[in-house]
Amino acid sequence: MQQATRGRTRRSRAVLAVVTAAVLGVAGCDAVGGGSPAPSGTAAERSRPSPTPVWDTGPDSVAAVGDSITRGFDACAVLTDCPEVSWATGGSEQVDSLAVRLLGPAGAAERSWNYAVTGARMEDLPGQMARAARRGPELVAVMAGANDACRETTSAMTPVADFRADFRKAMRTLREALPKAQVYVASVPDLKRLWSQGRTNALGKKVWKLGICPSMLGDADALDAAATERRETVRKRVEDYNEVLEEVCAADLRCRSDGGAVHAYRFGTGQLSRWDWFHPSVDGQSRLAEIAYRTVTAKQP
Repeated sequence: MQQATRGRTRRSRAVLAVVTAAVLGVAGCDAVGGGSPAPSGTAAERSRPSPTPVWDTGPDSVAAVGDSITRGFDACAVLTDCPEVSWATGGSEQVDSLAVRLLGPAGAAERSWNYAVTGARMEDLPGQMARAARRGPELVAVMAGANDACRETTSAMTPVADFRADFRKAMRTLREALPKAQVYVASVPDLKRLWSQGRTNALGKKVWKLGICPSMLGDADALDAAATERRETVRKRVEDYNEVLEEVCAADLRCRSDGGAVHAYRFGTGQLSRWDWFHPSVDGQSRLAEIAYRTVTAKQP
């Protein structure tokens, strides 16, 4: 009886020792691992793979889509495209385009493509995206929307809902072909500011009468209530377009918008075409390239 009791006591102590060791082991695991990070420099931390950033600040090829601004319209000669000075893909040393800054002059010449079309609106962007996607670019630069506001009348401006639907379609078109391509989206410039700067030039106003952005630039010297209301309507529509661009872009992990930087940029007469005093000059194109490069190469927060 006494011997049996001593046996049970020894077994109880053995069980207690095992339980204690197990408890201490669990506590030790919680202190070092489990749901908590391992102390810096431990083997566990060194073996853990680093997450791959979603955004690559050094893409190896660039395609551009959009409208006359991206074609360098009126930057070199009156009523003429000049893609050589495009902010996105141009090879001009004066501009130092986004593609040149990312790829170097030789790389930009070989691995950048401009599919923008003067006069294009957002409804044209899906087709441009499809053409750009065939090149397989790692980055697509987008600047579109000014022509949706620059119509004969304010009532002819693209409705915001249609603008949104067209931009979403353009993004879907790209994603179906290139799921991992990155997208940089520039905001629409402040058209009212361009009017306020350009209206001081007599030659520019003559060119405006040829049909450049009549909803904003028509009757350029008129300051009556109707003209003021018309320009405010265009200004508000541009702001609505920029909200759409940011919202749709924000829903895509591989899309970055400029956060309204182009719209906020205070273009002066030095950054405007000396032929139409509305489109960017060579210097203006360079400013757009700076904004784009800064956005594309910014480190992820």
